Amino acid sequence: MLPFYLLTLAASIQAYSQLLPGSCNFESNTCGYTSDADFTSWTLQKDGRFVSVDAVMSEDREDNLGSGAEPQKEITGVLVSPPLENGEWSCLRLVYQISGSGSLEVLQRTEGRSFDRPLWSGQVPSDSWVISSMDLQNSTEPYRVVIEGKPGLSAGSSVAVFEIHISPGYCLECNFEESHLCGYSNQWNANVNWYVGGGGLKLLHNNMPNDHTYNNKTGHFMYVDSIYAKTFKEVAKLVSPMTMVPMSGCLSFQYQRSEDGGNLFSVFTRDRLGQYQELWRAEPENQNDWSGTLGEWIPVQVDLKAPYSVQVVFEVAFNSPRGGHVALDDISFSPEFCSKDTEPTFDPSIANCDFESGFCNYIQDPVLGSPWRRVSVKPNIFRNGDHTTGAGSFLLAHSQLGPHSGYVSRLVSPTLPGNMKYCLRFFFSLRGFNQTDQALAVYLQQQRGGSQEKIWTQGEKSRGIWIAADVTFQTPRPAKVVFVSTCRSFWDCGSVALDDISVSLGDCELTPGLFSSSFPGHCNFEAGLCGYTQDKQGDAADWEWRRGPTPTSYTGPRADHTTGVGHYMHMEASPMLPGQNVRLLSRPIRGARGPQCLRFYYHMYGSGTGQLVIYIHRDGEDALLWKRSGEQSYAWLRAQVEYQSDRQHQIVFEAIRGSSVRSDIAIDDIILEGGPCPEMEIRSTVGTSNEIE
Repeated sequence: MLPFYLLTLAASIQAYSQLLPGSCNFESNTCGYTSDADFTSWTLQKDGRFVSVDAVMSEDREDNLGSGAEPQKEITGVLVSPPLENGEWSCLRLVYQISGSGSLEVLQRTEGRSFDRPLWSGQVPSDSWVISSMDLQNSTEPYRVVIEGKPGLSAGSSVAVFEIHISPGYCLECNFEESHLCGYSNQWNANVNWYVGGGGLKLLHNNMPNDHTYNNKTGHFMYVDSIYAKTFKEVAKLVSPMTMVPMSGCLSFQYQRSEDGGNLFSVFTRDRLGQYQELWRAEPENQNDWSGTLGEWIPVQVDLKAPYSVQVVFEVAFNSPRGGHVALDDISFSPEFCSKDTEPTFDPSIANCDFESGFCNYIQDPVLGSPWRRVSVKPNIFRNGDHTTGAGSFLLAHSQLGPHSGYVSRLVSPTLPGNMKYCLRFFFSLRGFNQTDQALAVYLQQQRGGSQEKIWTQGEKSRGIWIAADVTFQTPRPAKVVFVSTCRSFWDCGSVALDDISVSLGDCELTPGLFSSSFPGHCNFEAGLCGYTQDKQGDAADWEWRRGPTPTSYTGPRADHTTGVGHYMHMEASPMLPGQNVRLLSRPIRGARGPQCLRFYYHMYGSGTGQLVIYIHRDGEDALLWKRSGEQSYAWLRAQVEYQSDRQHQIVFEAIRGSSVRSDIAIDDIILEGGPCPEMEIRSTVGTSNEIE
């Protein structure tokens, strides 16, 4: 946070130039923002000039707190803007406060789409007003800003919004002329900090420059001075707002240094894990020759590639109290790179492959050993299929024991550029009667010199289930990823399967996977039910949230579909009677003009399996969308249903118990999206070459 005398957010923020529709200071009204009637209303506090939604304690609520309140008991206020049309890139800045406990989320709602796109969320309580920034990408479609506040259940909890400020340009851009400072903040240090300079104020030194924006003493800039530095290499950091959308282009700024020159000025990016990457550093020789640049602003342009969320950090390190000062002004951003020679941001999807229609861009190593074979398995009750659909294709190594032993199977990815951080995700399955530590390993093979570095080796020993693996790696030079399976002798070989390889930029901890619940309408049940609720009226029991195998043998899945070690929803047939059902309801989904797509994975294995039925529930009635009866497969199978509804509705997952206790049914990885379903092509063949056990 900036020092309180620089960033007084609780005070009235000055009138801004170039405000776009959707901005509001809530001084006398809500500027067209309205509360969604299906939720708790936001209240306009005219005395304090803000809107808020507060926790309301009642006897019922207090009783619930003692026994564990259910999610649907929580208070939610939804504030919706009037329709907005910003054809150019713009920045939304929100001044808010969370008191006690609670959360605040900002979303973008586009007409005709069932789900809102998350822009930003926060849940850290604060004793004062806090500013957050989020980029609104240019769009030709009208949209609304949706602000969802959820105060905590404790007494006195509140979520409040003081100001909504939408302006043209990128959130990284700033000339420091407004009191909000574009959301830039000083990372507090006891001795050296960034301060606001200019504005006609008398500063510590008379040799402070004119600002760059207006070239006078009344304009503002940021500066840091060594006068209070006490130890060797004290550091001051000015931190930009976090980027919320992928961005790449040219970052520009102006800076000045005093003639003392005893400092080091650098610019970094910092990701959500706090990891730094240097973008630019002032040349040391510039510190020794100030005759031509003293008192002049020096322009800098540096390429910024931010395919994942980062902050830009302007950092000054001082060697002593005589390190001088550094001033900064007019930060701007362009979506075009600074130099035409700059390579565009690499698209890592060239290394993705689900092996449904070939090897994609992967190749077999022609020199060594036995090749990986692409096989497909017809769904049945004896063996597991692929991970993608349950009935598609995957790769298999060591499936046939030849007359010789001691060979290696190597699968090589396309080349990945150097100096980038990657997240590699894939699924593997150990099959056959033996598994060793040599069954599967992943190496990084440098392009020059041919050196290899092991970056992953399998530790899971579970047989016959698909297990997710992810590994974060960085390489200074171009390299290829190599999947290696080794067989040393007949007694040492167990077959290993490989499927659904994906590569993305950034750390795996920051990069959501395909089935991540962070996307609206996606649920993998890893963190709970994602807003799905049990139907207490129309069924006989409840879906169970489970991890690992089901308790009854020869029925149900052995693991979840998402990771192999996660959670799924499951109907346990043992305590139920034949014909009894369980129903799981999605939260209400807005209607849309066009088609919508429901995708999910289901598991129906057991000799007495009953039915799994999907309904669309609207206007108090169910309409059938999809149905399966009886035992289907030992594998998780993918299903997708395309439907249309122009009215609000819910999706219902109903499982019906069959004739025996071997009737367990499970679901996982539900995805609800607007638009038509993608074509799902499954080509299953059976033959001697496809034997996998």
